[in-house]
Formats: sequence, C-alpha cells, structure tokens
Amino acid sequence: MSVYWNSRVRKLDPYIPGEQPRDRKFIKLNTNENPYPPPPGVVEAIRKAAGEALRLYPDPSCLEPRLAIAERYGVRPGQVFIGNGSDEVLAFAFAAFFGKGAGGSMDKAAPPLLFPDITYSFYPVYAALWDIPFITVPLSENFTISINDYCTNSGGAVFPNPNAPTGIALKAEEILPLAEYQGRNNRVLIVDEAYGAFAGTGPLPGEGLLGAESLVPYIGGHPNMLTVHTLSKMASLAGLRAGFAIGNEALIEGLCRVRDSFNSYPVDRLAQAGISAAMADAGYYAGTARKVIATRERVAPLLREAGFEALPSAANFIFIRRPGKTGAELFAAFRERGILVRQWDRGRITGFARVSIGTDAEMDEFLSAARQIAGAGK
Repeated sequence: MSVYWNSRVRKLDPYIPGEQPRDRKFIKLNTNENPYPPPPGVVEAIRKAAGEALRLYPDPSCLEPRLAIAERYGVRPGQVFIGNGSDEVLAFAFAAFFGKGAGGSMDKAAPPLLFPDITYSFYPVYAALWDIPFITVPLSENFTISINDYCTNSGGAVFPNPNAPTGIALKAEEILPLAEYQGRNNRVLIVDEAYGAFAGTGPLPGEGLLGAESLVPYIGGHPNMLTVHTLSKMASLAGLRAGFAIGNEALIEGLCRVRDSFNSYPVDRLAQAGISAAMADAGYYAGTARKVIATRERVAPLLREAGFEALPSAANFIFIRRPGKTGAELFAAFRERGILVRQWDRGRITGFARVSIGTDAEMDEFLSAARQIAGAGK
C-alpha cells in the first residue's frame, strides 16, 4: 500500500477480470465473449464514425443510440441510459440508489443492500467503493435465487438474471413480487440482464436482443425497477465497451446526475454509432443467440456423460466441476490442453469452473479435453 492512498482506496479489493492471453494461441472460453463477430453493418457504422468529426466531443445525451434502443425495446427514449459497458452503468446505479439516504430518508443510513452470496463479484467492489453496507443472501442448495429471502427490510437489491456465474435464470413472474415489495418501501431493485439474450425458452429462443425472461416489458408498472444490459455478450461488442439501462425516467435522471458529476462525455462517437447499428440488426443477433443456445444445450449433457457436474444454464456459459478436482486443478488441466476457462475456489463453489460457449468447433475441442481430464482422474 502507498502512503499516498486515501482510506477509501486502501480498503478496496478490486475486481480481477479474466485472462487476456498474448503469448500463445488458446481457445478462449474464460470471459463470456460472444464467439460470433458483429454483423458487417455494425463494423461499417463504426468505421464511418472514425472520421474528421472525432475532433469534436460526442453527443453527451447519446440521443441517437437511445432512440435506437427505445425503438428496439418498446420504451421511451427518456427511459434509457447509456454508459461504457454495463459495469459503468452499475457503478453509477450503486452511487445513485443505494446507501445513505436511499428511500428518501436523507438523514439516515439505509439498511444493507442485498445480493446473492454467489453472484457477479463486482457487486461487493461497488458497495465498498461507495461505502454501501450490504448483506449477501445465500443461494438455495440447488444454487437458485429464492426471491422470498429478499422480501425483507433492506436498502434495495441487485442480482443478475440469469445469475452469474451459475447461469441459472428466474422467470419474470418470480421476480415481479420482489419489485412490488421493494417499491412499497421506496427501494430500488436492479435486475442485471447481461446474459438475457441467451435465456429464451420459446420456439425462437434468444429472439433478437431481448431474452424471453426480460423484465423490460414490466418497467412501466414498476417505477423502482431498473434493468441493466451489455452489448459485450449479446451484440459481440465486448471490445467497444457499451451498455445501457432501462427504467423509469426518475431512475434514469438519477443515473444522469451521477454521470454528469463524474464525466459529462463518457460514451464516444464510435460506441454511439455501434450501438445504434446493433439495435437495427436484431435478426442477425437472433441467429447468433440461437446458435449459442443450441451449442450450450448440446455440450451440457455430454459433459455430464463424461462425469462432470454442469448446472442448468440460461446464459452463454456453463458452470461445471469435476468431483475430486479443485477449481485450480481444473483450470490448469484445461490450460495445458490449450483451453482457458475461469476457475472458482471459494466457499460453496470450490472446484467449479465457468466455461464460455464458443463455436461448435471450439466446443468439440473443449469436450475432447474434458474427456481426457475425466479419464486421467479415474
């Protein structure tokens, strides 16, 4: 620690992203990137934006992409907020809606924020950054979120749907009673839909950019509910860093107030052009989402046949473990075979690894490696 750090920085335990290798060729299944490229129209829109106008600041209101998102999702532009990836949007949301003064009691510390004990590991980082007290709520024995556990006095709640890293999803009808409960107490519920495009369960799973279990259609009746989205997964734009939130205009204004007190020009011209173009090509992304879902549904049972435990997933990854191996051992075994996965070795998920869904060819190589590892472990 440096003597120059203040007390806030000293107590932070930053989020550590997945490995981005440079030294050799790997099949990269560790950061949940989409295995398919963005459509040519999106790339061309970004290329056109990279011109003389870069000398000018971008539109601080992000009007064009907000209009595109609003049209795609059937909401009003004033219900859309755009940031540099969903991580930035979440950071602003934590600052705006949780902690001291939440719920209108400006002179009081709010009760603790609630989120699962096994979930996106950035949540406790944000809570520490903004001095927000929190309690982690244990998942059920089968790693599902029990909504009744969140219907208690709290400073609000946040969780992904599907959850990460488990991949297990809830139906909208299961979540809405929590939104109503939190609303009666003037608390905000954030549903992080980073993987929602892969949660489709109907005849056309993953249709467009809107997963079947999205809470977006219910925003109008629940002014305290905010959904958060990223284009990194569903739109193959992880390298662009673009995300957005959809919610009541009052929630969006709160996010804008935080943004404009931090950086009034956060989303650059290239990202705004890419977002707008991506929203206009729902058909392409429906196809890539269906391919990811089909591959996931093919691979999971084959892993179980090979002796792995694989949790039921509605995301673009599978959470697995091999009895008798730690997460570090599983990670090392796949890495030796040229495949990167993400390991976990803490608490109830000791021994688990998260495997992103790649192309069919990549997943065939992954399955071959998994069978070798299973055989070596006998």
